[in-house]
Amino acid sequence: MLSDKSRPVIEATLPLVGSRIGAITPKFYARLFAAHPELLDGLFSRSNQRSGDQQQALAGSIAAFATHLVNNPGTLPETVLSRIAHKHASLGITEPQYQVVYEHLFAAIAEDLAEVITPEIAEAWTEVYWLMADALIKIEKGLYAAQANGKMWAPWRVAAKTPAGTGAMTFTLEPADDTPITSALPGQYVSVKVQLPDGLRQVRQYSLSDDAGTSRTFTTKLDDGGEVSPVLHQAVEVGDILEISNPYGEITLKEGDGPVVLASAGIGCTPTASILRSLAEAGSERQVLVLHAESTLESWALRGQMTDDVDRLAGADLQLWLEERRPGSREGFMSLREVDLPADASLYLCGPLPFMKHIRNEAINAGIPATRIHYEVFGPDIWLAN
Repeated sequence: MLSDKSRPVIEATLPLVGSRIGAITPKFYARLFAAHPELLDGLFSRSNQRSGDQQQALAGSIAAFATHLVNNPGTLPETVLSRIAHKHASLGITEPQYQVVYEHLFAAIAEDLAEVITPEIAEAWTEVYWLMADALIKIEKGLYAAQANGKMWAPWRVAAKTPAGTGAMTFTLEPADDTPITSALPGQYVSVKVQLPDGLRQVRQYSLSDDAGTSRTFTTKLDDGGEVSPVLHQAVEVGDILEISNPYGEITLKEGDGPVVLASAGIGCTPTASILRSLAEAGSERQVLVLHAESTLESWALRGQMTDDVDRLAGADLQLWLEERRPGSREGFMSLREVDLPADASLYLCGPLPFMKHIRNEAINAGIPATRIHYEVFGPDIWLAN
């Protein structure tokens, strides 16, 4: 926990550091990659660096963590830390790398705040950083230890490559060696590593839409803004070998018999489809409400899988929103105000960030407690304060 010595210093300097952290993080990354260019090969996303998303993610995580320590003495933001730790583990982040980040981050802070920083301020913010780092290291060690193997990456062979709606592709992979396989939980994801045309390796996470134990299935959208999906769509063929991680992700179906609401938009249907498939396979008697929004019916990547699984469940109902209304759908954007939500429902949410913020706010206004709203953010997590 944050010490009594550091708490007033952090509270007094949080507005200043918070206002400058967005300028500090680009300087940090410039220093980091100048000293360790190898980190851009198979670890940090080059596209997220170009867009500035990674800088926002780091800035948001530090500011949110420090704010929590000030406002909630004696506790840690467990949900945020778990989300970050799962992403880190899916990339193979190691404990020594936290020291590397510390050295270059605090050099950037000292440079940007040279006129105001004092040893007392530096000491307090160092404490904040290592409280966060040590908490993440502990969680990540547990995640690594829970896997069926000690490998970060394993080879998997592409067994099938199938178009899935407009601009999307479903990949089914089978093991290419005898590495022990960790069974994925419904809603989890894997990291996929590919080599780009310029030789650089890049990584992206994809939800497993259906896990059969000995195979992995995920669906990618071509124009998702990254560099990995275009390679998968345009260069990877059946029979090729891909490097993928063990499964990670803390947004999984919770045990119980209460109602489940699965709300998704676009390619965000992949984790909710996985949860829906698990309920169908188990012959669940739970009430299940599936809510999905798409631009067009043809662009719904997992339409067949999801409608089939809804039909298999006696207690399931599907409601669909399309930008252009079709028979059996609503027109426009999803709104929970149009939905009769089950009492005591748990909501699982995935889609573009504005969509998730909007639906989460509507769910809370409708009486669903925040503790029963579970959401997944792909790419840099810039929603850390929520």
